[in-house]
Amino acid sequence: MKKYKRLLLMAGIISLVIVLSGCGTGEVSAQSTGIWDRYIVYYFAEAIKALSFGNAGIGIILFTLIIRVILMPLMHFQTKSMRKTQELQPKLKALQQEYSSKDPETQSKLREAQQRLYAENNVNPYAGCLPLLVQMPILMALWQSISRVPELKQGHFLWLNLGTADPTFILPILAAVFTFASTYLSSMSQIESNASMKIMNFAMPVMILVMGVNLASGLSLYWVISNAFQVVQTLIINNPFKIRKEREEEAQRIREKERALKKAMSPKKKRKK
Repeated sequence: MKKYKRLLLMAGIISLVIVLSGCGTGEVSAQSTGIWDRYIVYYFAEAIKALSFGNAGIGIILFTLIIRVILMPLMHFQTKSMRKTQELQPKLKALQQEYSSKDPETQSKLREAQQRLYAENNVNPYAGCLPLLVQMPILMALWQSISRVPELKQGHFLWLNLGTADPTFILPILAAVFTFASTYLSSMSQIESNASMKIMNFAMPVMILVMGVNLASGLSLYWVISNAFQVVQTLIINNPFKIRKEREEEAQRIREKERALKKAMSPKKKRKK
């Protein structure tokens, strides 16, 4: 993926969610019409209320955990795809050097060569964006459920009024911290971090913080639980510290084999009589 393309895509999707989420007006109930209001926002709210056990905040937490468990296979697929893409980086760099000329014909050949390389290794460079594309409609529906269904809009949890922003900023800050931890841990498992990835590590938490300060605290609660879950999932399934250790051990084994091969191929010194 080209430099900054992933960052721009994510920023664009989040902006689209904000715009679309503002389009819905009025309360949502069983009498609402339209596919989005009647069958998505309404049933999201009903699911949260069913899980609330008398407290809408508990319902949001349990609903978030269920969503994260459902998305686990997709997140695992994303992780595997990103690792495969990273393993191809040396070959991709070699192609960039081979087709280093900036004229249109050479760049077209470079793109074709890159596509062949991806196809031969069964890698989709855009697969990393798939979980984000899936989560955005969920995020949008949750937002509208909290802001347009009276039982959730007027709900309370700890010091929070779920339909309004957190006055203490505690949840937005926690959401930003867990977002940073999640993106940083994911980047640690990459063979190398490019400029766009480094920007992403800081841009996403800042966007979450800004939105959390201005939007309903129920949404911030979702972000806190969702990203905390992602941190734990990463440490268990795709632990970057373990991956780095395995790569270092593999690199050490390769170096030892190379040294042994050079030693075996070098001429033996004649013994002095």
